[in-house]
Amino acid sequence: MEKLSPAEYFALPEQPVLLDVRSPGEYTAGHIGGAVSLPLFDDAERAEVGTLYKQTSPDAALLRGLELAGGKMRLLVEQARDAAPAARVVVQCWRGGQRSASVGWLLEQAGMRVAQLSGGYKAYRTYARAWLGEAHHALRVLSGPTGSGKTSVLHALRKMGASVIDLEGLANHKGSSFGALGEAPQPSSEAFENMLFTALRALPTDRPVWVEDESRMIGTVCQPDAFYERLVAAPVVELVQPLEWRVDNLVRDYASFPGQGLVAAFTRLRKKLGGQQLQAALDALEREDYATACRIALVYYDKAYAHYAERKEVAPLCHIEAASPDPTAIARQLLASE
Repeated sequence: MEKLSPAEYFALPEQPVLLDVRSPGEYTAGHIGGAVSLPLFDDAERAEVGTLYKQTSPDAALLRGLELAGGKMRLLVEQARDAAPAARVVVQCWRGGQRSASVGWLLEQAGMRVAQLSGGYKAYRTYARAWLGEAHHALRVLSGPTGSGKTSVLHALRKMGASVIDLEGLANHKGSSFGALGEAPQPSSEAFENMLFTALRALPTDRPVWVEDESRMIGTVCQPDAFYERLVAAPVVELVQPLEWRVDNLVRDYASFPGQGLVAAFTRLRKKLGGQQLQAALDALEREDYATACRIALVYYDKAYAHYAERKEVAPLCHIEAASPDPTAIARQLLASE
């Protein structure tokens, strides 16, 4: 069976379907973008075989594995054929060992063209993390204080054909105490890294990639160190807008969320706002005076932004004075400034 390293696999002009034969739990915890789950063992079976390997003997584990897999052989072939009508696949497990070798042998017997990912998912993770730290794309960082509508501007840039990575979209979090409102559960940092790798690899390397200015942590997701170091060092374009435009953006983005979620988000800022300001914000929410509540929150967030800006190692590339609150108009300004 042919073996491909992660670098060789991703260098192929057309990548064959990747079949991940690890257990469903392993796949859910983190997988290569686009990989199809084709588990040889379920989670309980994997644990049983692993325990036998460690506590009894490799031979006992092998025999039990054969017993468990024997009744699944037809189903594995059928599922592989459904996933890869062209009958060309790459099989992958954790370390490129017996699980992927066994499934690869089976699929070869069924007439499929099969390669094995050498080193498995573990080798891919090493490759992907190193790749994210390399300058395959020039980054352009869109910055600006809370409420500047940066995410909406990024989406407008994407519609105009610019290369964009929405880090908050990948992380399912808007990056503040209010960031989880309306979002799906956050992925693990490992899953985030995998999605970031896949998203960047899909973009051309001959033009800059716009990203939003983010701290290392986006909610509970930690950006990979090597990529974050590149983000911090990249040129910055800072949006400058009137305070009222920013307040309007925040009211539009957050006022529709349930009151208890907004109250909880403000309450998490108690130490930052102080008891008096927190109570004023909660009173404003009670009156549905969302603009006043937003202005109170911005007192803290603007101070935090100013402190963060002082720590940046690279001065902003330029300041863009927004001529309109419309994200599309701002996106046009950004492209014209390049």
